[in-house]
Amino acid sequence: MTVKPLGDRVVIKNCEAEETTKSGLILTSAAKEKPQMAIVIAVGPGGNVDGKEITMHVKAGEKVIYSKYAGTEVKVDGEELIIVRQSDILAVVE
Repeated sequence: MTVKPLGDRVVIKNCEAEETTKSGLILTSAAKEKPQMAIVIAVGPGGNVDGKEITMHVKAGEKVIYSKYAGTEVKVDGEELIIVRQSDILAVVE
């Protein structure tokens, strides 16, 4: 099954959280921070959203940083995905 976002929505998948600290300590799952970096899976068409013309600036496959509490978490075919607005994406990581 594929997810095709509408309007200015973007489907992203979280990158894995770090399992060790810089000093080499291994973190338990409770101590890990929720990652804010993700890979773009699919991008909506943009267009006229809420009376404003929206141009999409991200592409599928790009690594992005997004707002900590943004989006709606969904599970598709056992994969955890997040659907966010393009405005919730803060930066593209190159």
